[in-house]
Amino acid sequence: METVIHFMNDSVEFYKWSLTIADKRVEKWPMMASPLPTLGISVLYLLFLWVGPLYMQNREPFQLRKTLIVYNFSMVLLNFYICKELLLGSRAAGYSYLCQPVNYSNDVNEVRIASALWWYYISKGVEFLDTVFFIMRKKFNQVSFLHVYHHCTMFILWWIGIKWVPGGQSFFGATINSGIHVLMYGYYGLAAFGPKIQKYLWWKKYLTIIQMIQFHVTIGHAAHSLYTGCPFPAWMQWALIGYAVTFIILFANFYYQTYRRQPRLKSTKPAVNGISNGTSKTSEVTENGKKQKKGKGKHD
Repeated sequence: METVIHFMNDSVEFYKWSLTIADKRVEKWPMMASPLPTLGISVLYLLFLWVGPLYMQNREPFQLRKTLIVYNFSMVLLNFYICKELLLGSRAAGYSYLCQPVNYSNDVNEVRIASALWWYYISKGVEFLDTVFFIMRKKFNQVSFLHVYHHCTMFILWWIGIKWVPGGQSFFGATINSGIHVLMYGYYGLAAFGPKIQKYLWWKKYLTIIQMIQFHVTIGHAAHSLYTGCPFPAWMQWALIGYAVTFIILFANFYYQTYRRQPRLKSTKPAVNGISNGTSKTSEVTENGKKQKKGKGKHD
């Protein structure tokens, strides 16, 4: 018990020390004064993963077609804004794409980049709604470990990023990822219109490939910075490499299971990263020995 108390005290002291080197520009920004709001929202998200399916178990699934269309295209606009701000801000600030330390000044371009990265962090919290919509539509099989791991960790880790390094090298991965999310949510938004549009969405597999390429580029970029001694926090670079490796493993497994593995039985078309915004035709399926209607649900 004494060891546990000692460890907790050391952790508190370390956190207090870390605040002395945090970015003073962002400390009064919404959600940034303390990690508690971010951790609290993440805990509620994990709690919903347990409560949500129980609540929906004996209820008809919601269709949410209109909601999904509005949500997905709103995310397209948000990610486009983030990507645009990071590109224009980094160009105006004269950023290097190979090595860029953090500039903690109140220069207008640096604040612009920090603000865009804050919106990127906020977008990761908004993306929790992806899971909420799955559960409300009773798409429980789509809530995979990869899905939950990605959503929960990104929100928390980017709070750390904004708190200590809202600029410099941080802009690189966020710019690429927000650009990919423009394509991804654009796909989801179009898929939400239903089968008439879905038949033209032949490029869903390539979104997964692009995301895997993104992780390899991220690792290469961070490794290059470490090798050349770029004055950007090394702990952040090492953490980024380790984090990207986990995604490469998980996405590679998803890609194999979805697109490469030969199915034993005839199945429905695969979803992109476990996500599908379309609706299927009404059919009967057997579940737990009971015939149920599939495809019908509550409307918006």
